[in-house]
Amino acid sequence: MDLFSNLALGFSVAISPMALLICLLGVSLGMVVGVLPGLGAITAIAMLLPVTYYLEPTHALIMLAGIYYGAAFGGSTASILLNLPGTPSSAITALDGYPLGQKGKAGVALLVAAMSSFFGGTVGVLLLATVAPALVKVALSFSSAEYFSVMLLGLIAAVTLAEGSPIKGLIAVAIGLLFGLVGADPQTGSVRYGFGIPQMFDGFSLVAVVMGLFGVAEVMANVGNDSGHRATHRISFREMLPSRAELRQTIKPILRGSAVGSAVGILPGTGVVVASFMAYALEKKISKTPERFGQGAIEGISAPEAANNACTQTTFIPTLAIGIPGDAVTAIMLSALILHGITPGPTVIASQPDMFWGLVVSFWIGNLILVIMNIPLVGIWVKLLSIPYRLMYPSIILFICIGVYSVNNSVFDIFVALGFGLLGLFMRMIGLSTAPLLLGFVLGPMMESHFRRALTLARGDLGVFFDRPVSAVFLLLCALFVVSWIISARRTKRKKANAG
Repeated sequence: MDLFSNLALGFSVAISPMALLICLLGVSLGMVVGVLPGLGAITAIAMLLPVTYYLEPTHALIMLAGIYYGAAFGGSTASILLNLPGTPSSAITALDGYPLGQKGKAGVALLVAAMSSFFGGTVGVLLLATVAPALVKVALSFSSAEYFSVMLLGLIAAVTLAEGSPIKGLIAVAIGLLFGLVGADPQTGSVRYGFGIPQMFDGFSLVAVVMGLFGVAEVMANVGNDSGHRATHRISFREMLPSRAELRQTIKPILRGSAVGSAVGILPGTGVVVASFMAYALEKKISKTPERFGQGAIEGISAPEAANNACTQTTFIPTLAIGIPGDAVTAIMLSALILHGITPGPTVIASQPDMFWGLVVSFWIGNLILVIMNIPLVGIWVKLLSIPYRLMYPSIILFICIGVYSVNNSVFDIFVALGFGLLGLFMRMIGLSTAPLLLGFVLGPMMESHFRRALTLARGDLGVFFDRPVSAVFLLLCALFVVSWIISARRTKRKKANAG
């Protein structure tokens, strides 16, 4: 069957009344849990997994996938309005979305985020539908050496997210790596930095860390500020539209973000968090005015949001075609497949064409539904700015506690969120960015596993990272990043010396 025949088959499945209803239900629920701080796609999908047993496999996946990319779509709302990422992947959007909202352009920021998300999602769907087999072969050819190198590149790029000098970024990344080491050793199983506390044997919960660094820290930073977020008037649709200059500034970042997100999503085990961070780092690196980032740069919203949703779609390539989950959410979806008696792997596309292509088409339909729903709701989201802090923050803390507790049903995780909230507040006070810390925490354990696995297979020979061409290219890019930082630092030092 050619592409058009496959898409026709997908449309015949996706536009059935039941499939449309399931898709609408999934994306609506996903957008709600994405908007609400403290909740997320993992929690919603995990809770609804038993319900999917009573649905057909195709409808079950359509609903779970709708929650997934719906949460990614809606996660930017809380980031922009409250500096509280609704999902971990939208944490990077808060860096420029929140300052832009504080400048009275919350409507513009939300609309740009919605349109960027739709475009990125559409690119991801097209990529999934057109070149999935070839991309699967590329991903299968990657060994642990390539995975380590590409993650190292992402980690080095994360240093560019730091406010101020790269040294501060390195410090933040190092802190994240240290926290990522907590828990059982991936090879020996021995517990590291557990201090005899059973809840620490599995490491810190990602949800607790994110909600602490961004949510709890934001509340603590604004304690005593009773002025609240004020919306002085009802925002019309015209006020939500970006200016021509802002529109020009978003087009190329959306394209680049979609490309980065699509590429990252294909690699199993990376996920949308890595895609968002890498897209943001790329935009800041190539910008002629990098100092604008973190102060309300529109590119800091469009690029990561496009990457976020493009990655959400393409992460299904390794999940469905290889049987390797792209992230924690798709790992749960693999459980749904197994629950219905379907074995994930290369035979899924051939043996279940109606399910695969129906799911592909439902992705695009779901993204279209989200745009149609979200744009009229922008005014409602912006009205949240009028709620005083004294009323808003107790509710936010409640949602954070519920979301953090519900992941593992652990009171300990609530205290973890509180601890990371104090850390985030302290880092703000001394001028350290929390974004590189988060990426170091996410990538650290994966990098360690791939590094040790590659060395084990190569019998301890470090040359394995340079012998493989793809790995060598990534390491070369890492070296170029470091050299560019050194040159940039020297230029800055010379300018200060000449000015003095």
